[in-house]
Amino acid sequence: MHSRAMSDTAANRTIDRKHSHVEICLHGDVAFSGKSAGFERFSFEHNALPELSFSCIDLSTTFLGRSVGAPLMISSMTGGYSEAADLNRRLAMAAQRFGIPLGVGSMRQALENSAYRESFSIVRKFAPGVQIFANIGAPEIARGLTPADIATMLELIEGDGLIVHLNAAQELFQPEGNTDFRRVLDQLATICASISVPVIAKEVGSGISATAARRLIEAGVKVIDVAGAGGTSWQKVEEIRYTREFGSETRFSTPALEELLDWGIPTAQCLQDIRALKSEHPAMSGIEIIASGGIHSGAEIAKSLALGARIAASAGALLRALHEGRLEETIEIWLNDLRAVMFLTGAATIAELREKSLIVKS
Repeated sequence: MHSRAMSDTAANRTIDRKHSHVEICLHGDVAFSGKSAGFERFSFEHNALPELSFSCIDLSTTFLGRSVGAPLMISSMTGGYSEAADLNRRLAMAAQRFGIPLGVGSMRQALENSAYRESFSIVRKFAPGVQIFANIGAPEIARGLTPADIATMLELIEGDGLIVHLNAAQELFQPEGNTDFRRVLDQLATICASISVPVIAKEVGSGISATAARRLIEAGVKVIDVAGAGGTSWQKVEEIRYTREFGSETRFSTPALEELLDWGIPTAQCLQDIRALKSEHPAMSGIEIIASGGIHSGAEIAKSLALGARIAASAGALLRALHEGRLEETIEIWLNDLRAVMFLTGAATIAELREKSLIVKS
């Protein structure tokens, strides 16, 4: 009886945490304040002779060998509580409409408690024709997942791959965070070797360096989602939660706290460094990169592709658009931004856009 009560308490706390994450992301001041994603440093060279028709521009491309309607992914957001089912349903409908991939939020709750599994499984019902990716955190990987755990996550959404989110900075700040990351790489390598779908390694806002990317690729990861600094600071999200729970109790000195809340590698820098890594190591040329962390427009999607990304992804900006009832409108505007950049650079296809050089602003 006591064990069951403890389990219910832990489950309720997880539900509260997931709900508060969404609420804080929507209404809290959680943006990086000391650094940006870095896209403002770059511009495209204008092509006065584009030699193409705007109406004929083709946004379709491929991701992990499958055709997608545009180089954009709806990044992992939520799941595991009652209200999340409606959020994920609307995200799935948008993904289906535009033919773009979708990641679900952390599925730890689905492994620990079957009560809200529909908040995850609903995505496949409303997005039957797009790639959908399961999602679990590095601490769960480090502790060890059974083949049954992985099968549960993938079967629940008929998943096309598994996202493993690397969130050391978030866990450091989270009131109930798990900061034991020992053996995560070894366990990740075991999973990569044992499942038939690709594994995506994803940060959550602090970026992935070339050094870390190389280790992940050597472990068997097929996609690196850089999720760099410049978008949502999950340190700030968790600091808000910590302050609500413990008041003015301090963990860090004021100067260190200011640095830690803005900790991370800007997204554009991650893209440049990992592209260079791929160029230096031909065996890694097939690894695909997702640009996320501070994506707020189609112009930034375009720059991401020119910096080496296969596709771009967004969570925070699209979550806010969803909350305001304009998710599909926002995606449509971003894709029109992208078409505009392609027209003005003379790129009729996404493949041609990737070959355009960027000018580094002085």
